[in-house]
Amino acid sequence: MSPRAPRGRRLPVSVRRHPVAWHRQRSTWKDASPALIGAALARARARPSGNWYVLGPSSAVRPGAGYGRTVAGTEVVAWRDARGALVAGPGACPHLGAALAQAPVVCGTLVCPWHGLALDGAPFGGWNPYPAHDDGVLAWVRLDGPGGEEPCDRPAVPARPPADLSLTAVYTGTGACDPEDVVANRLDPWHGAWFHPYSFVDLTVLDDGAAGDVLTVQVSFKLARRLVVPVTAEFSAPGPRTVVMRITEGEGVGSVVETHATPLGAGSDGRPRTLVTEAVVAASHRPGFALARTAAPLLRPLMRRAAGRLWQDDLAYAERRWELRSTGRFPG
Repeated sequence: MSPRAPRGRRLPVSVRRHPVAWHRQRSTWKDASPALIGAALARARARPSGNWYVLGPSSAVRPGAGYGRTVAGTEVVAWRDARGALVAGPGACPHLGAALAQAPVVCGTLVCPWHGLALDGAPFGGWNPYPAHDDGVLAWVRLDGPGGEEPCDRPAVPARPPADLSLTAVYTGTGACDPEDVVANRLDPWHGAWFHPYSFVDLTVLDDGAAGDVLTVQVSFKLARRLVVPVTAEFSAPGPRTVVMRITEGEGVGSVVETHATPLGAGSDGRPRTLVTEAVVAASHRPGFALARTAAPLLRPLMRRAAGRLWQDDLAYAERRWELRSTGRFPG
């Protein structure tokens, strides 16, 4: 299906003349086959990642301070060097194990607060960096030990609208589940209008992805009870821990929502923890969108809040799926 923008300057909003009550919409449980979702998940998990993991938003790694994250049970610290480039490596000082995430950064050099061991990003004193990549939206780290795959020089970053023509916001949240539970949630678009009626209505799956591995959905984003914005979107999983939704018709053609699931390790309760990092990269052909981009500092918190409301429910979905799997009660 070839992307096309709406014609002219017609407003993208539609009026639902006869809104259907939530309990009267067409049920989708027969379409959301556990076997179908499971097969899509298996194909995603079989794709290579090159051992790359999302650390979080690029903006979270700021000059002058370390940024810590445990990824797949591995303690990682990241910071900006003197040129502003992303640097990452083991999060424990090689001297006596101080937490380097708490270390200050002076002129691009990370200084251990315990005894002053200084790291400029090069191997030193038993400390060796990890490959790191900043794609302008997200920060990545490559961990070959936990990853266990053939490493790649760069992560497979999904295609996005040009940075100078788009508006980006990144949401992060943590759930008690595995990455596969987050990916499975995203590969089940049939739950959208049922589980998120405050955001989505009139959802129809046009292609379940069984043949071409791309789910195609018609759905309307809800603005008010009768005002909606209809779009066509495609869902694909380019890697084992990533799902991308791309708008192909309607308002915001070319806009993408990237969902990345990063394993963190076990929590104090023994359950796994997974970081969800969702990047919304919005674009529009409309002249007024340039004005919206100038208001980005005001709009980003609203975009993150909208994503957070969805993920409050979707993480409950993922956590329930993990609970059923871990106790042998998952259907199929």
